[in-house]
Order: sequence, then structure tokens, then C-alpha cells
Amino acid sequence: MDQPSGRSFMQVLCEKYSPENFPYRRGPGMGVHVPATPQGSPMKDRLNLPSVLVLNSCGITCAGDENEIAAFCAHVFELDLSDNKLEDWHEVSKIVSNVPHLEFLNLSSNPLSLSVLERSCAGSFAGVRKLVLNNSKASWETVHTILQELPDLEELFLCLNDYETVSCSPVCCQSLKLLHITDNNLQDWTEIRKLGIMFPSLDTLILANNNLTTIEESEDSLARLFPNLRSINLHKSAGLHCWEDIDKLNSFPKLEEVKLLGIPLLQSYTTEERRKLLIARLPSIIKLNGSIVADGEREDSERFFIRYYMEFPEEEVPFRYHELVTKYGKLEPLAVVDLRPQSSVKVEVHFQDKVEEMSIRLDQTVAELKKHLKTVVQLSTSNMLLFYLDQEAPFGPEEMKYSSRALHSYGIRDGDKIYVEPRMK
Repeated sequence: MDQPSGRSFMQVLCEKYSPENFPYRRGPGMGVHVPATPQGSPMKDRLNLPSVLVLNSCGITCAGDENEIAAFCAHVFELDLSDNKLEDWHEVSKIVSNVPHLEFLNLSSNPLSLSVLERSCAGSFAGVRKLVLNNSKASWETVHTILQELPDLEELFLCLNDYETVSCSPVCCQSLKLLHITDNNLQDWTEIRKLGIMFPSLDTLILANNNLTTIEESEDSLARLFPNLRSINLHKSAGLHCWEDIDKLNSFPKLEEVKLLGIPLLQSYTTEERRKLLIARLPSIIKLNGSIVADGEREDSERFFIRYYMEFPEEEVPFRYHELVTKYGKLEPLAVVDLRPQSSVKVEVHFQDKVEEMSIRLDQTVAELKKHLKTVVQLSTSNMLLFYLDQEAPFGPEEMKYSSRALHSYGIRDGDKIYVEPRMK
């Protein structure tokens, strides 16, 4: 078989981790010296290889010398080969089969859909625990082959692969804990339920940026499909339009973390309303949209929920409302308190034997008030003295002697009195 053209894994490895580009540093995890390969090898005298190799966007198309890979990568446990030009699974297998301790492999954005992954080839991935196939357009047949040959796979990333449907594997993958399958086009819940069948031990399901519509499943069925699901991410699920879909999440028996931003159902609510209504509807969650739900916040949210729905028609009140009324009782509506400062007050203006009730603006100054009173008391502003009497003041009237002082600074309230007297000559 002809050697594929292009840059090889070993060629890129030598260039990036040569002593000139990657100086030797002592210390745990800092890298190791690797002795030269046998006589005649094109390798440099030594390379300084860390246990985590990052070789993304290097134009790699093939493996290169397998003996050299085995000699130099025996200690490597993480390998990032994303955004290269690997299109043949056989070449990937040549690399991986010579990295015996490999646990993490990133093959994102390689055109691997152009070749078929055979089971004999996939067997070289057996020790991998975390596999990233984002934007590889890997078919479900390829995924199934991988699942059958990776008995210890714990995390699988299948984002940006243009999936509209899910094809069930003939064998369940009991080991998988995390599935990251964002930015596809999985709309129908019947496709999502297949993931529950394939991955019964799933702990974390990240479905953000799909077009998921309503969750069409009974509560009992949901509990059986995802018995171990602890965290679900439904960010930007464009088809979720009703609260019943949110209530369905309570059917997952171990769910404690939910992410629900950017869905149409919540767009008409304020940020505060969204959070409180979600917390109240999801009694088991301890983290919402990345933030811990404190005990005090839960009680506040549940009380808010009762008051929010208390005026709704009976047929529109959710079942959760009745559960919370049983818990807290029927609550009184919160009093509406206007904390804005008063703009005007009603006071009694006393002049000689006359008393007149007047409404005065508090944003005006003493000088402006005098102008306002000039026609009432028939005195010029220069011949006018004002005294303010707080109805609760213990010290009697206070002279309003500073012309530029604003009236609100006196603390004038409705029912207080202002006395006007002529200035003595």
C-alpha cells in the first residue's frame, strides 16, 4: 500500500518538540528525554516530549514510522490531533496503537467520514476514555464500531456532525458518563430517547443548540431511560414552548443540575422571573444555569411562585402551585411600596388669621416658594419670612432663612405647616 502523501505525525512531532523549539525542563509532567532511535534514523538526538501532546492544525495526513512512534510516545496519555487532514482511519490506528497509555484523543475537524472504520482498526482505541469527534462528520456506523471496541469509554463528544437522527447501537455502552452532542439538528424527542437506550449510565447530557421540540414521554418512561442522569443542558432548544416540558425534567430521578438559557418559553419573562419560576418548578435541582441554588433562594422562589399564580384562572394554575400551597399555605399578596421620593405635598399656609391649604412642589427652593406665596399673602418676597413647622417636631417652628435651599431637604410631609410673617422694619 502506498504511503499517503502530506506531513506525517512523526515529522510534525520532531519539528514541534525538537530541543530548539521545546527546551528540556525538569520536574513532574514537564517532559522527558527520549534517546535516539537506531542507527540511520532521521530523528534528532533527543526530543523533549510531554505526556500531553498538542499537534492541532499541523497538516498531518499520515502516521509515519510506527517504530519511532512507539519509541517516543510510550509515556503519552493525551493526544490532540484536531483540525488536521487525517482522512484514513488506518493512519489514525497506526498512531494510536503505538501510544499504549493513551486515555484522551481529540480527532475533531478531520475529514474521517471519507473512510470506513473497521473493527480491527477500532480495536487500537481500546484504552481511550475520552474521545472527541466534533465536526468530523463521523457516521453513526462509525460511532457504533467505536462503542463496541472501547469498553472503558467515559466521555464522547459528537458536536457539529449534522445529525438529524440517532441510530441505535446493537450494543449498550454501559461505561459512558458524559455525552456532548451540541450544535446538531436533533429535533424530535424520539431521537433523544435512543441516547438513553444506548447509554444507560449517562450522568451528563449536553444537548445545547439543537432544535429539540416537546418532550413526548411519560414520566415512568423518562425515569427508565435516564436513571442516572444528574445534569442536562438544553440551552437554545428552539422548540421548547410550554412549561409542561420543563415539568417533565422532574421525572429524571437523579437530576440536580439544569441549563435552560435561550429557549422561546422563557423569553417573555424578566431574568428574575425566569430563575424563580424555574427553581420553583424543579424542586430537586441544586444548580441552575451554572449557579448554585441556596436554601433561602429556593424558599423565596417557591413563595414567589405561589403569589405569581394566585390570580390565574383555576384551569391555568399548574399542579406545582397546589403542592407549594400545601407546603406554605395561602400567602397574602405583597404590599406594593412606592419608594420614590415625593414630588409634592399638601401643607397649611398660615398668615395672620388666614389658613389656606396648598400643594407645593418639593423640588423648588425657598426663594421660589416665596414667589409662589406672594399673591396669597400680599407681601413682596423681600418682606417675607417663612417658618416651617413639622407636626412631630419637639422644638417649634424652624425659620426657612436660606433662599437657595431646596424644600425636600426639610423633610416636609403632608399636613405640615408653613407660617408667613412680614419682616419687621
